[in-house]
This record gives sequence, structure tokens and C-alpha cells, in this order.
Amino acid sequence: MSSVIVCSGPHDGHVSPMLGVARHLIDRGHRVRFLTGPAYQDAVKAIGAEFLPLGPGAEYSAEPSAATGVQAIREGIRGLVIEPARGQYLPLEAAIAAEKTDAVLAEVTFMGAATLSRLPRHQRPAVIACGILPVTLSSQDCAPYGSGLAPGKGKAARLRNRALNWMVSNVVLKDSQQQVDELTRELVGVGLDGLFILDWARRTELIAQFTVEEFEYPRSDAPDNLRFFGPMSRHAASASVTPKPEWWGELDGSRPVVYVTQGTVSNEDFTALVGPTLEGLAEEDVTVVVSTGRRPLSALPPLPANARAAEFLPDAELLPKVAVYITNGGYGGLHYAMENGVPIVVAGDTEDKPEGAARVAWAGVGINLKTGRPKPKAIRRAVRKVLSDGRYRAGSQRIGAAIAASPGVDGLIDEMEAMLRRA
Repeated sequence: MSSVIVCSGPHDGHVSPMLGVARHLIDRGHRVRFLTGPAYQDAVKAIGAEFLPLGPGAEYSAEPSAATGVQAIREGIRGLVIEPARGQYLPLEAAIAAEKTDAVLAEVTFMGAATLSRLPRHQRPAVIACGILPVTLSSQDCAPYGSGLAPGKGKAARLRNRALNWMVSNVVLKDSQQQVDELTRELVGVGLDGLFILDWARRTELIAQFTVEEFEYPRSDAPDNLRFFGPMSRHAASASVTPKPEWWGELDGSRPVVYVTQGTVSNEDFTALVGPTLEGLAEEDVTVVVSTGRRPLSALPPLPANARAAEFLPDAELLPKVAVYITNGGYGGLHYAMENGVPIVVAGDTEDKPEGAARVAWAGVGINLKTGRPKPKAIRRAVRKVLSDGRYRAGSQRIGAAIAASPGVDGLIDEMEAMLRRA
């Protein structure tokens, strides 16, 4: 049995996949402490892990930012990396001091683990960076993370990528880079030594990416510690306890089902995506199904005759019935759709969503509307195209097959156990 600390920022989309990892670690006989915000204490205890609270300043806002482009990158670095770092690292340091710790598994935005990884290996546990977002690593083959740009092909694209990466690290995030360097020196006595902020995982023992290679840009300069395990949560392995709405029987295959949701975080303003979808598809021969992400149904605009809604839906049972999935681009939701071979229409332009949206188009699994507030007619055109062109469903099914074949959470734990045996 190993003693493991699992770390996550206090955000549903970050905590949820890490809880899945923690639960399987416990099932495999490992001792697990889970470091996150107090709102998740009950969820942590429910899986049998010991709860460790984050320190002061680490409770960053879970409210989605409206910023896009360069401003979104800056805000993300400040809000997810710089401001919470001290309140993440100090309780992590205390937990390691209190008990011999073999490994720290942290989602990739958790700066406390990034800070820990700057210490020499003999002074710290093994660190595993868990990729709950599209790969953030800079590369000569890819545009900077957050740009939402596909890699491109050929020598011209590589020159563009190099120029943009230089601009981000030396101009756009120059001040942020300096702040993180100073903070890291203060906490552990070692700075970044030229390492770009978003590349911190390169110096860990393992980067465990929660996707498959087929849904990630190839990098000729990828580090040797990068592994793809597929999504940690699998619909095929989950039993739904979500009650079905009274209209469930209408999903009988008589016409295509279009499923739209803004998730459980970016769902305060349904005029962004749900409203335009309802309007754009009101006269189409489809059934539009809406999940409000636990918000009251009264928050929705009026439903047209071909629409049905619920506060929460059993996705594992719904998605096999779905012909098109419309989403703002949450990483977990994209993988649930592809696991079921469902083509995607994605409209997201904040936080990490432009990166997921760009990969949807690049991988051929759907259409990227390249905005977080699409027009009804744009949604209608995209849905018609996805329904009429079988290449999108075939693309999603191809990724779904790769997900089914990927090692998942057990493969990650196997890798961790083998690593600790070699240490």
C-alpha cells in the first residue's frame, strides 16, 4: 500500500475526475488523502478518502470568466496559478511532513504541486500531473495554449507557432512568469529557471493526460513522461441514479435527438447557447433536449413544441439516443459524447473551451462555431450539416473506439505503482 495525496482546485470540473482517480486508488488498497476546498469535504469522505482543506487564498472563484483571447490567458494564470499557489502549497507541504508520502497526483492547474515539483526528487514524493484540460505544453508544432488555433501544416505553420509561443512567454505572460518565479523561490528556494509556466509538468515523473492521442495535437517535441490514459470517467462503467423525466419515453427514435447543455458552471446565462439553440431548431424535425445543469427550469426561455427540458439528465443513458450534442466545450462532456460516438457542435470561447473546441474540428468529430454566443441560424446550419454528413459521426465513433481501448484509471494506477516500485 502506498500513501498518496490527490490535489484539486475547488471547481466541479477539476474535482470530479480527480475523485474518480482517488476512488480507484482506494479500491486498489492505497491510502488516499484528498486536498481541495471545503465544499467538497462530504464528497471526499464519501469515497473513503481523508479530506485535507486548502489554505487561505486558495479558494479561487468558480464563476466563469467572460474574458477571451490574451486577456483570458492572463486572467487564468492570475486566478488559477498565482493567487491560489500559497494556499495550495503550504497545506500540501504540511501533509507531506505529517506522513510519509509516496506520490502526489494533482490536476494540471494545481500550482501547489507545480511548486513542489521544483524540488529535487530526493526531497519530495513522486509528482504526477493529471491532464483534466487539453494539453497545455508548449511546442514548436502547436500554437500557444489558449489561442484556440489548430496546429497547421508545413514549415510556415511551424514558423507561426514558434513566433506566437515566443510572444506569449516573453511578452504576454512576461510579468506572470516573473511573479510565479518569485513566488516559487520564496516557497521552495528554487525558481522556474527559464521553464515556461504552462510547461511545469515537463519536470514531473508523469504527465497523465485524460484523453486519447487521437484527440490531441501531435508534438514532435513532446516530453518522454507524457502518457495518454483516456478519460477517467466512463459512461459504459457507470450506473445512473438520476431519475428520468416523464417525457423520457418520447425519445423513441422516431426523430433525431439534439442534446444541448451549458454544463454545471457556465450556465448562468442561457441566452449564450441554450436559447439560440431552441430558437434555431424550433421548426426543425428534431427533438431538442435541454439539461440546465441543476438550475431551475424556470431560468430557461420558453420551450418550443419540439423541446423538452430537465434540471439534470442521466447522460449515460441519454447519449446513446442522441444524434447531435451541442455544448460550450467542457472537456469532460466532449469525451462523454465521443465515447458514445455522438457528433458535436461546440460553441465556447472562454477559459479552456477554445482549445477543446478547436480539437473537435481538428479531429473531425464535429463543427466549431468559434464563438460562445452563436446565432440561431448558425446553430441550425451546423446541426443540419452534422445530421446530413456521416463523416462527423464516423469521426466521433473513431475517437470513441480509441477511448474504449484506452487504459483509463486502472492504467494510470498501474503506471504509478510500477514507478514507485522502481524508485
